Amino acid sequence: MLKVGIDIGGTKIAGGVVDENGTIVEKLRVDTPEDTRELAQAVIDMVRHLRAAHDVGAVGVAAAGFIDRDRATVIHAPNIAWRNEPLKATLEAGIGLPVTIENDANAAGWAEFRFGAGRDVDHMVMLTMGTGVGGAVVLDGELFRGGHGIGAELGHIRFTRDGLPCGCGQNGCLEQYSSGRALQREANAIADAGGIGDVLASLRAEKGTISGPAVSRLVLAGDPGAIEALRRVATALGEACGGFQAVLDPELFVIGGGVAQLGDDLLEPVRIAYETSLPGYGDRPVAAFAIARLGNDAGLIGVADLAGREA
Repeated sequence: MLKVGIDIGGTKIAGGVVDENGTIVEKLRVDTPEDTRELAQAVIDMVRHLRAAHDVGAVGVAAAGFIDRDRATVIHAPNIAWRNEPLKATLEAGIGLPVTIENDANAAGWAEFRFGAGRDVDHMVMLTMGTGVGGAVVLDGELFRGGHGIGAELGHIRFTRDGLPCGCGQNGCLEQYSSGRALQREANAIADAGGIGDVLASLRAEKGTISGPAVSRLVLAGDPGAIEALRRVATALGEACGGFQAVLDPELFVIGGGVAQLGDDLLEPVRIAYETSLPGYGDRPVAAFAIARLGNDAGLIGVADLAGREA
């Protein structure tokens, strides 16, 4: 059965028709409207367009935020003005097909589990290093959602007591120390310190800011300041993974998001920090680490597959 997957982001909506093997057979992209009513209509219009050429049996919609346990209501969304939004009912009324709503990180993690880096394991944790840190947990082949539907918010575990303020309203969350924004912050701190940060300081003087992609380019070029900035955020992530291992005991950690494009340059310091943070290290099995394979398409692929399972 073909399904439609829709991934709603803060700036764009990506949609596609996905087959049973996780292959996208047609894909669309539009800008995300600011008005929530227009946003819902944009999703409906996208699905109608995709259905015109394909026999579609179900629709999945992924969005950042807290989704209730019935996968019907967006309790809270950080980038869209949704509060207890009955999105499933709204979309089903306009589309005329079963609709499943899912958290975007869960959807991406499920895609990697089914069709990507995690397809050979039963227990997997995915962490996405983007603007923030997203999380998804698969245990015994099932996506973990928790008692209220909003589990696996791994980026918001308290990493440092009385730490940096987070957009969630708390302080010291993991995503303040191991995200793309954290990488930029560390790069600026190293630039201010001079020494190995001289190239970063020169870049900031020229461009006015140090962007995440610029830090990544300098890492690949071997700049010691950029490498140190990456080591700091990778160390934070690895230390957190040691804790996640103690609680969840996954076979595999999959790392996605923009920072993950650095591959082994990222994974090596993550593994080192993970090993030194793992309870009982040396006397117990350890998890493997892998870079996500499906890129920006993971969300729409995963949510389409989930819709097919639940339709």
